[in-house]
Amino acid sequence: MPASNATVRFSNRVENYVRYRPGYPPEVLRTLKTECGMSARHAIADIASGTGIWTRMLLENGNPVHGVEPNAEMRVAGERLLAGFSNFSSVAGTAEATTLPDHSVDFVTAAQAAHWFDRTRARQEFVRILKPAGWLVLMWNERVTDSTAFLRDYEQLLLKYGTDYQEIRHERTTDEINQFFDPAPFEERIYDMRQEFDYAGIEGRLLSSSYAPGPNDPQHVPMLRELRRIFDAHALDGRATFEYKTRVFFGRLS
Repeated sequence: MPASNATVRFSNRVENYVRYRPGYPPEVLRTLKTECGMSARHAIADIASGTGIWTRMLLENGNPVHGVEPNAEMRVAGERLLAGFSNFSSVAGTAEATTLPDHSVDFVTAAQAAHWFDRTRARQEFVRILKPAGWLVLMWNERVTDSTAFLRDYEQLLLKYGTDYQEIRHERTTDEINQFFDPAPFEERIYDMRQEFDYAGIEGRLLSSSYAPGPNDPQHVPMLRELRRIFDAHALDGRATFEYKTRVFFGRLS
């Protein structure tokens, strides 16, 4: 997908993204501290920082963070939500052209985003802005698709109505993650996470996804009708649960 398309495709989904996208388990930050020696003094470039879901965790750890975000609407939302952190700076840039100075950060992170990057150009940029032996950290929340009847039906809904769901599933990128690190070695950790929603939350979570047909698409209403049917069939006490595997990849770039 052209980078320009990836940059703008979340513009009309910002509020749902803020309200309904999952965060990241605290084990991720503990892993970076124990395995990578991350401390509050380390400067971090959080690439495609979006509305600041992962960025906030880094800021709360005390780190100075450059949130690099190409989408204006997402960047403005992140600036609003993170305005209380003096250690946050917002940067209009991309993974391939961050605008940050050479060798200026100790860590580069990207949460739920690296599947959009031009891997060769992004890696070159990360090497440029990282200090010697700096760390690259990539992570995704991968939604479990088959552990419950609700999740199986939800997956079928996406396969039927998603505009380009199969083409952009980030699981395809995690299968080729070595392209970001090669020839440097990297490690992986996997953690479990859950989100529980009423129907409004389930709908908002769906509509936060870039592949969900928007209100002007003729498939929008049929998709929501099917979502309501799935929810009514499987919800317990008016709630349904998304399950995730949070996959974290980290290594020093050279």
